[in-house]
Amino acid sequence: MVQNIDWSKLGFHYTETEFIVRAACHDGRWEEPYATTDKYLQLHVSATALQYGQEAFEGLKAFRGIDGKIRIFRWRDNARRMAKSAEGLYMTPVPEELFGKAIRMAIEKNIDFVPPYGTGATLYLRPLLIGTTPRLGVGPGHDFEFIVIASPIGPYYPGKFHCTTFIVNRHVDRAAPYGTGQFKVGGNYASSFRATESAHALGYDCIFLDAQHHKYIDECSAANFIGIKTNGQQPTANSQIEYLTPKSSAILPSITNDSLMTLAKERGYKVTRRHIRLEELADMQEAAACGTACVISPIDKVLDPERDRTYHICDQPGPVLSELYHALRDIQFGRAEDKHLWTEVFTPSV
Repeated sequence: MVQNIDWSKLGFHYTETEFIVRAACHDGRWEEPYATTDKYLQLHVSATALQYGQEAFEGLKAFRGIDGKIRIFRWRDNARRMAKSAEGLYMTPVPEELFGKAIRMAIEKNIDFVPPYGTGATLYLRPLLIGTTPRLGVGPGHDFEFIVIASPIGPYYPGKFHCTTFIVNRHVDRAAPYGTGQFKVGGNYASSFRATESAHALGYDCIFLDAQHHKYIDECSAANFIGIKTNGQQPTANSQIEYLTPKSSAILPSITNDSLMTLAKERGYKVTRRHIRLEELADMQEAAACGTACVISPIDKVLDPERDRTYHICDQPGPVLSELYHALRDIQFGRAEDKHLWTEVFTPSV
């Protein structure tokens, strides 16, 4: 049961809940999901997840709304993205129906851990897919385990909606074109730790450049990049505002970024996906990292020590990204109409 949780002081870290949800797959056939209080797996030491990194995961949230209802945000898109990740690593995809059933079961079994409205906290859901076939020879397995973990979380960055400083790293490539960058797999994150941890030690976060040329913005640590150009400090029309985000086969297709682009288009902003040279930061009035965990994390400046240059962007969250941030949060918490049917209202089975 829930004991002594200060919802308003939660950070982005794991908080123990009562249940996880599991489902097994053998030779292409998925079994029904079930809930268990056992958080530990009996996994063979030669499992393909351990030997060859045959693993994929997702991240999504459930929100307690202003009306007291629980809303799950765009879970079907997470299911489809996990299916693509599974196919990319030669795993049996989790059927969308099973994915949704497991997500709802994880919420229902841990419903007391859905944070109250107004605390800024949410219930984070982490679907995980791992290869369990014992194997020493190089090759894919044919047995898999699907798991959904639930944990109440606060904001990814302390201080909620505020600016963060980033530093450029040219010595570590997060992912290569036509590799696994477009899939949400653990190896992408493990390979980035050398860069992100050295940046954190300096008090910054890390910007990765493209692996081929090392001149285009790839991702912001573990998140997509957004740049805002207003063609003047005070544009007179929304059509003068440009929402820029990188286009690359090495970048994870962010569901949050897709949502923000839709909201930007609704406001008449020009939305552009293309290669973005690092030097273009000098012409941006706003910039941010975006993703499920952080939603939007505005960037105040970007340091490029190898070129002895600092790109000053803005000292506080700018008006365009602030508007988009609050517009998306209003939909997620049921404060605004969900015209795009992004949210599903959770209904308990009893």
